[in-house]
This record gives sequence, structure tokens and C-alpha cells, in this order.
Amino acid sequence: MTEGLFILTTIFVAYVVYVIVSDSKAEKEKTESNPAEATPAPEKTPQVAKPSKPKPAASKPKPAPVKKAEQAKPEPKTATKQASNVKELRNPETGEVSTIAANYRFMKRWIKDAMVTEGLLDKVYKNNELDDAATTKINAAVEKLKALDKYKA
Repeated sequence: MTEGLFILTTIFVAYVVYVIVSDSKAEKEKTESNPAEATPAPEKTPQVAKPSKPKPAASKPKPAPVKKAEQAKPEPKTATKQASNVKELRNPETGEVSTIAANYRFMKRWIKDAMVTEGLLDKVYKNNELDDAATTKINAAVEKLKALDKYKA
């Protein structure tokens, strides 16, 4: 009985593989014969109607200097965003590049040691010592460690 079930299962799997391969070949031949139908047409962007009357040039002064001053303020925020986008750290001693785990428990030992040596944490926490206060300290330390050029991958 089990031999018959094995044979039927093997035949079914072979049939499924045959159908998938023949469908992919048919699609490939279809795209090669007429590439215009295979690629979707790019969507047209709506054009904004231009005003018919030009505005007078001397009506208002340009607020360009104000914009430059406003743009100068978000630069520190972009630096922190760039630091938070870092997902890998490089060990300066060995050159090993590893990803940053979302949980402190799964971080590599050298990352934990680096936070202590850089003075971001006072000690390497054990798993049973992790609570809400320690977790917030650790998350802040990880963000600061990401910002250091020494550890950027």
C-alpha cells in the first residue's frame, strides 16, 4: 500500500514540475516574440496647467534666506536618521561585520563590550538583569554606537 502511495506522489510531483516548466517556457516565448505586449505601458503623469498671466516680479521678496536657515536645523536630525538606518557594525579589532539584533539578548558579545569600552553603558547586562529602564539605556547606547565612525561598516 505504501509503495503505491509513493508512486502516485512521485507522479504527481513530476506532473507539477512539468506544468510549471512548460508555463514558464510559454511565457518566455511570448515575451520574446512580442516584447511590446509583455512590458506594461508607462503611466502618463498629469500635467499641471500653466497660468496664462505672468506674475509681477516686484510684488514680494523671495524667502530663500529663510528656507536656508530652516534647512540648517534639520541636518542634525538627518544625521541621527542616518545613524538609525545603520544595520551593521564593524568590529575595529577583527574587521568582522555583523548585523545589529533588535534585542539585546541576541547581540554579539563584542558589540556589548564595545558599548562598555566607549562609555555608553556601565556594564554588560545579563539576561535576567534586563528591565524597562535597562532596555531604554541599551537602546540609547546602541544608537550612539551606530553614530560612531569607528564602528560603521
